[in-house]
Amino acid sequence: MTEIRMNLKVDEFLSKSKKWKEEYEKLRNIVLDCKLTEEFKWMHPCYTFENKNIVLIHGFKEYCALLFHKGALLKDAHGILIQQTENVQAARQIRFTNVQEIVEMEPILKAYIYEAIEVEKAGLEVNFKKHTEYTIPEEFQNKLDEIPALKTAFEALTPGRQRAYILHFSAPKQSKTRESRVEKCMQQILNGKGLND
Repeated sequence: MTEIRMNLKVDEFLSKSKKWKEEYEKLRNIVLDCKLTEEFKWMHPCYTFENKNIVLIHGFKEYCALLFHKGALLKDAHGILIQQTENVQAARQIRFTNVQEIVEMEPILKAYIYEAIEVEKAGLEVNFKKHTEYTIPEEFQNKLDEIPALKTAFEALTPGRQRAYILHFSAPKQSKTRESRVEKCMQQILNGKGLND
């Protein structure tokens, strides 16, 4: 039997968990059974195969979840993978509201984890939408048309930074709010900075 090394940061995370503690521990045991390396990333237990992220355990108010980093590439034979929001392209979650659900699903969860490992071994990658496939909100498009320097600066940003701005500008329902966001970010774009830089 291979020795399973538990990460001390995950032990600490579990000891401090008030909500979902039992569920986290059960998910941890299931994932470790699949011979993944336990790490602690993004403030959560994360499990890797040859330094590639496979699954992450995390919790929210209403549920805890096992997040598959490349879940979009899994077959999802049981139809249980959930896309958190329409903008999440690769990751998918399996959500739980109690430990009994996890216990009952253990064989299915292991099958999904093994499939995720195979996806990684095969070197499969998620085809991310290009920023050009996102609709630029009218308020931002007007500014790009009006100010050539802004258009040039925006086009010089990395695709990820462009996408972040487009999503940020598109989020508000009211045109006035979208316009305000564009105004606030213009100088940052002109300085060649991303939304969160």
